[in-house]
Amino acid sequence: MIKTVVRALGAAALAVLSTLHTMPTAQAAAVAAPSYTLPLANAVNAIPVAAEDRAGYDRKQAFGDWIDADRDGCNTRAEVLLAEAIAPPTVTGRCTLTGGLWYSWYDDTEVTKTDIDHMVPLAEAWDSGASQWTRQRRVEYANYLGDDRHLVAVSQRSNRQKSDQDVSTWIVPDNPSQRCRYLADQVAIKLAWDLTVDAAEQAAMRRIAAECPDTDITVNPVP
Repeated sequence: MIKTVVRALGAAALAVLSTLHTMPTAQAAAVAAPSYTLPLANAVNAIPVAAEDRAGYDRKQAFGDWIDADRDGCNTRAEVLLAEAIAPPTVTGRCTLTGGLWYSWYDDTEVTKTDIDHMVPLAEAWDSGASQWTRQRRVEYANYLGDDRHLVAVSQRSNRQKSDQDVSTWIVPDNPSQRCRYLADQVAIKLAWDLTVDAAEQAAMRRIAAECPDTDITVNPVP
């Protein structure tokens, strides 16, 4: 994966990664590689391919619940709802939300009740490398607010249709621009978190990326 990033960024990335290699482990762990931009098709090819394995997966045990990372009374779910509302909900007490309106771009509809979707589902992340992470890292993944592509307020219908499927078996309905956006966001998250794809997933990604020749993506590596 490091070689892939270096090829995408050139000498600047090599300098940063060399610095990370020589600094103490705890300090290096807190520093992310710089963001980089590349064509979607190239990004798809940059994701390592590996067989998936769901052995031992238990969602709650592996990834925990929504947390209140900044201790402002609103957990991650509420933070996403507040950030993405097109008509804001009323907030009372310790971040109890009522009312509100959201645009679910998965199915091009406005909704008053939403689910919060992990762009790369938790089970898919587990299959693709997260099973090897610490539990703390998995809880961070489940609650990550550092990239607005990571968690998305969508209709309950579309979220439940998608469930834990990857792009080889589910993608947003036939709207070319939204299909490109969905794939681009999935790929950006996989690269940011050093996750893998299996052979069927890579084939589907390549097929869809071919429909999106003018799509570039920016990857924000997570420290």
